[in-house]
Amino acid sequence: MSQPADYLDAYRKDLLDVFGQPALVLTEGSGCEVTDAAGRTYLDLMAGIAVNSLGYAHPAWADAVAAQAHRLQHVSNFFTTPQQIELARTLLEIADAPAGSRVFFANSGTEANEAALKAVRAHGNAREPRARRILALEHAFHGRTAGALAATWKPAYREPFEPLPGGVQFIPPTTQALEEAMGDDVAGVILEPIQGEAGVHPLPEELLLAARRLTREHGALLVVDEVQTGMGRTGLWLESLRVLGDPGQRPDLITLAKGLGGGFPIGAMLALTPEATGALAPGSHGTTFGGNPLATAAGLATIRALRDEDLLTRAREVGAHLREGLAATPGIGAVRGRGLLIGADLTAPDDERAAPAGPDVVAAARRAGFIINATGPNTLRLAPPLVLTADQARTFLDALPGILADAAPAD
Repeated sequence: MSQPADYLDAYRKDLLDVFGQPALVLTEGSGCEVTDAAGRTYLDLMAGIAVNSLGYAHPAWADAVAAQAHRLQHVSNFFTTPQQIELARTLLEIADAPAGSRVFFANSGTEANEAALKAVRAHGNAREPRARRILALEHAFHGRTAGALAATWKPAYREPFEPLPGGVQFIPPTTQALEEAMGDDVAGVILEPIQGEAGVHPLPEELLLAARRLTREHGALLVVDEVQTGMGRTGLWLESLRVLGDPGQRPDLITLAKGLGGGFPIGAMLALTPEATGALAPGSHGTTFGGNPLATAAGLATIRALRDEDLLTRAREVGAHLREGLAATPGIGAVRGRGLLIGADLTAPDDERAAPAGPDVVAAARRAGFIINATGPNTLRLAPPLVLTADQARTFLDALPGILADAAPAD
C-alpha cells in the first residue's frame, strides 16, 4: 500500500468500526508537526488528545525509550525495577505528597480511574453501615471501561452497555447540588478539575473546596481525575493543586495518564491519604503491564524534559497567547481553559451569517494544515504539545479567520 486511499480501504476492512473513518493516515512526526501518507504536513494542535506532551520524535524521550528497550521491556508484577520506583517517587514529589502516600501504575486513564473507583468501593464497603453511593458530575468523562463508564455522564456512551456497575449518582457541577446529595452513605466523589470532553469547563473553586470539605465530613474519598489536566497541561504539574494545594486539602486519590508517558501508554493512581492507601489490600487489584520498564522509562524521560525545557512556563505563556488571540477572532465567542488546554465556542460572525459547525471547522482547519478537535457541535478544543512555540501558535491564529470562512454554512 502506498496511497492514502489504499490504507483507508484496508482500515475499513480490517479494523472494528468503533471510531468511524479516520481523517488522515499519519506516517511520521517531528516537534509539533505530523506528516500524512500523501506527504502533507500539519501543525498538530491536539497532541493525540493531550497525550504527546513533548510532540513527536523528541530526542531525549526517543533515546530513553530505545535504550530501555535494549535492556528490559517487561518483568510482570512479581518483580519491580529501578525505573518503576523512581517514577513513583517522582510523581509523589510532584504532588508534594505527605509521607505514607503510594502509587499504583496502570496502562491508561480509564484503568487508573477503575483502580480509584475500586478503592472507593472497598473504602465504602469497609464502613459500617456500608457506604454504597458514588457521586459524579453531569458532563463528566472518566473512561469507557465498565466501571469508569458508569461514572461517565453522557448517556450515549453509557446506555448501550447497561446495566453497568450501579450506585453512581450524577449531580450538576454546583456546590449546592453537592451539598444536597452528600450523605454518610456516600463512599466517594469523583470529578475533573476541568471537564475536558465537555468543552473545557473549569470547575468553580468553591466546588472543589466543598468537595474536599464534605467528603471529609462524611468519611468519603475524594477522587480527582487529572488524566487530561495533569502533567503540565495547564501550566501546573497538577491542576487540582491550584485550589487544593494546602497539605490538609489534598485529594485522597489523583489519577493520571495521557501526558504522563509522552505518547507511551501509562496511567497512574496516586493515593495521598491513609484512607486511600489502605483501601486496596494485597491481591485486591492488579495489572499485567502496568508500571513496566518501558512505560516508566518513558514517564521519567517525559518529566525530565518538561523540567529541563521549562515547558510548564511555556504552557502558561503560549496558552495565554492562544486564548487572547482566539477571543479577538470574529466568530469565536467564549474562550475557556488554562495553559494549553483550551475550549472555544463558535458564534455567528455577524447578523447575516450562522455560526459554522464544529466538525466543519475541524475539516476546514485540516485543509489549511492544522489539526484541531471539536468536543461538540459548537465548541473547539486545543490541546497541543507543550513544546508549541508562540510563533507556531500565531500561524494558527492568523489562519483562523480563513478557516472559519471556509467552514461557514452556505447561503
